[in-house]
Amino acid sequence: MRVTFLGTGSALPDGERFQTGLLLEHEPRRATADSENNRSGPLLVDCGSGVLHALARTDVGYEGISTVLLTHHHLDHVSDLLPLFKARWLAGEEELAVVGPRGTDDLIDELLSVHEYMQDRIDLTVREVEPGSFACSGFDVEAIETRHSMYCLAYRLEDGDASFTFSADSEAFDALGAFADGSDVVAHDCSFPDEIDVSNHPTPTQLGTALAGRNVDQLLLTHLYPHTNGHHEEMIDSIHEQYDGDVAFAHDGLRIEL
Repeated sequence: MRVTFLGTGSALPDGERFQTGLLLEHEPRRATADSENNRSGPLLVDCGSGVLHALARTDVGYEGISTVLLTHHHLDHVSDLLPLFKARWLAGEEELAVVGPRGTDDLIDELLSVHEYMQDRIDLTVREVEPGSFACSGFDVEAIETRHSMYCLAYRLEDGDASFTFSADSEAFDALGAFADGSDVVAHDCSFPDEIDVSNHPTPTQLGTALAGRNVDQLLLTHLYPHTNGHHEEMIDSIHEQYDGDVAFAHDGLRIEL
């Protein structure tokens, strides 16, 4: 499995990071048909502002995306959906699947109602999922509900022996730590340094506590507000007070192989 971080920023732009988006690709030998929706191939997880431009910089491009998997419906996770639809239409790509938590069908209908000329331009398939197991674009996916200000799902995606967990937006809590246990890589929301009093997102100390004793090869911090700038070293130190695994900050364009 290959994971490319298209956007590692937040709802507050800092000029350096796009909003949330991840590109997941199969190893060539694993790119087989998805038995549930007959789609397999590169998977886009979330589609915040700037993600469409980041996709255009990859070999996959927006033309190569057949499925978008949404964690939740906050603007910084969905704002490039309509631009993605239009770009694919103009590029002659007529099909796209959108998978996400409850309310995704309504979200897509409401987005398209804003620009009626986009209706029926591409063949959209929308599928809503709940916590539990499902297949998506050839990946085996497990989902749990996070602790956020909007209903949101975290995903654990497996491709053969490779396992990648994405917290989406969430406070750090023990059940999410247990959900990530055994993953090769965990990409976790770490929006603010410890001195910021915040709910719905974790501080480094809270994240370290939730992952203490967990078997995770690497923890990558993402969904970074500008408040984290200049505090990276101290944030990693705070996490390491409880969690002794490898910790690093994700950045736009980071590509990892699992």
